[in-house]
Amino acid sequence: MEKENVVYKKRQILSSQVDLSQFNKKEFEKATDEEKKQQDVMGESTTFFKDGMRRLRKNPLAMGSIIILIALILIILITPHIVPYSYSEMITVNGVRDKGTANLAPFQFSPREQAYMTQTGKNLFPHIFGTDSLGRDYFIRCVYGTRVSLSVGIVAAIMVLIIGLIYGSISGYFGGRVDMIMMRIVDIIYSLPDMLLIILLSVVFKQVLSGYIKGTVFESLGSNMLAMFIVFGLLYWVTMARLVRGQILQIKNNEYVLAAKAIGTPNRRILLRHIIPNCLSVIIITTALQVPSAIFTESYLSFLGLGVSAPMPSLGSLANDARQAMQSYPSRLIIPAVIIVLIVLALNLLGDGLRDAFDSKLN
Repeated sequence: MEKENVVYKKRQILSSQVDLSQFNKKEFEKATDEEKKQQDVMGESTTFFKDGMRRLRKNPLAMGSIIILIALILIILITPHIVPYSYSEMITVNGVRDKGTANLAPFQFSPREQAYMTQTGKNLFPHIFGTDSLGRDYFIRCVYGTRVSLSVGIVAAIMVLIIGLIYGSISGYFGGRVDMIMMRIVDIIYSLPDMLLIILLSVVFKQVLSGYIKGTVFESLGSNMLAMFIVFGLLYWVTMARLVRGQILQIKNNEYVLAAKAIGTPNRRILLRHIIPNCLSVIIITTALQVPSAIFTESYLSFLGLGVSAPMPSLGSLANDARQAMQSYPSRLIIPAVIIVLIVLALNLLGDGLRDAFDSKLN
């Protein structure tokens, strides 16, 4: 009897809350399959990368930076096949060096070049940015300087990515004493002066490795650039390692990682399949921001004479060479400086856009 009274009271409460007289029999009929499909709200199947790229495309500054970087890369790849001058070639006319090409203004020809075009009826390729004090085409030197600076930035970013990712993953995943020892090594590396190391390594490499780098790509770049790459590999990965370690310390105690350990999954597979993919946002952002940092480092080292060896140009060495004629030919300093600012600004804006797109904490 008590249960029946409880059921009766519940029905009274429901009937008092809902007036059933407002509904008819048709409204209680079962919905058809088509009506059920109309009520289904399905999200579009996507992945972490696709979702991040979708957000990135909505960022106008990041997309503008990508367009600028693609345009620069196309210019430095295509231009050497079009312009007939080399970065180290002093301008010659009909096989004879034209000493009158030194310090030509933009889109200006020397008297010998003008006479050659008049006699033969041929048009020479214009000196878009003029020439330097040795009669070398300044436009092609800026193109090769941009190529060197971008290459240094990309190579440095790859080195930082590989070393920092491996080191930070091992430190964060195993923890304990391993983590303590590895992080103290990172603290020691943080205290080393990178500029002093580059100078010391450059002096050592000039004496020790001068014979080994002959015939390789480092012969044209010089021992200073080899020292710079080694310093990047020794010092510049520590920030990446710390960020990756911090992410792994948060992720490794999640349920899916503990489940993988419980079924006997090897540590290497857990890191590659379960942990590192969840750190992609930090990895992408840090790598993207490392490129402008490396370019800026190379530029000021080249400006100080610690970069590429002459006659190979870089944007920093071009700016350094332009100081002597800054009052007479200011464009020689302005052009490489503008290119450096453009590259670094575009890469920084792209890095900020990648952070906003791929950092799950901001979305």
